[in-house]
Amino acid sequence: MEEYVLICEDSMDGILTGVYEAYQFKKNRSIESHDRIHLATSEPDVYRFFTEYHRIGTDHTKAEKVTDTIIRQLGDESYYRLSMTMVSCFEDKADAVYHTIVLGLSTHDRNITDRLQDDYVHRAFRYGRAANNELNRLREFLRFSELQNGMLYAKIDAKHYILPFLMPHFADRLPAENFVIYDEHADLFGLHPSFKQWYILQGVEFDEGRLQFSETEEAYQELFRCFCDSIAIEARINPKLQMNMLPLRFRPNMTEFKQG
Repeated sequence: MEEYVLICEDSMDGILTGVYEAYQFKKNRSIESHDRIHLATSEPDVYRFFTEYHRIGTDHTKAEKVTDTIIRQLGDESYYRLSMTMVSCFEDKADAVYHTIVLGLSTHDRNITDRLQDDYVHRAFRYGRAANNELNRLREFLRFSELQNGMLYAKIDAKHYILPFLMPHFADRLPAENFVIYDEHADLFGLHPSFKQWYILQGVEFDEGRLQFSETEEAYQELFRCFCDSIAIEARINPKLQMNMLPLRFRPNMTEFKQG
C-alpha cells in the first residue's frame, strides 16, 4: 500500500503547516487513513519504494489555524507540550506531533499527551519532556555577565530550540535591563531592550573574544567562585549526585566552574 511523506521546515510554523497540509492532502487524495501519511523535517537518506515525497512551504496563516484548533479543542496544556516536542532536536518529531494531533482531534481528548500507550503520543511526550527539561535547567543555570556598556550577556549551548521560550522568563524578571542571550549551538541571539519587547536575531557575525566586561564584573565573578568553594563541605562532595543535578554540558557557561 502506497504511503506519502510531506517534508516541511524544521520549525514550529513549518510543522504546523505540515499538519494542515496533511489533512488537506488526505482529503484531496481521498486517502482512507492518516496512517498512510507522514511528516518529516528533512529529506531522507534513502528513499523508500511505494512512497511519494512532497516538499511543502511554510505558511504562517495555516500554522495559526492549526494552533487555534489545538488550543480550542485540546487545550493550552496540550499545545504547550506539543510545542516543546516541535522545538526538540529529534528527527521524527514532526510525525509524532502530527499523529498525536490526529488522535487527539478524533477522540476529543484534551489529555491526549497522557495516552502514552500510543507509540506516537509516547514519542511526542518523550521528545517534549527532553526539551522542557533543558528549558527548566537553563532557567536555573543561566549566568549573566555585565559588559562595559551596562548590558547583560549570557551564553547557552542548547540541544533544543528553546531560546524563544527562555527569553520570556528573563524578560519578566529583568524588565528594566538591556540583556542578550546567545545560543551558540543554533547561532541565535535573544535581545531584550529595557522595558521593550524582546526579539530573536539570526545570521549576525559575532566574535565573543571582542566582548569587554565591566571593571567590577571579573571581581564579582571571583568573589562568587570563592563563595561557592567556601560553602562546600569536602567530606560530603558527591560527584555522581552533582552530575545528576547539574550535567557537565551546562558547566562551561557557568561562572562558578570557569577558571579565574
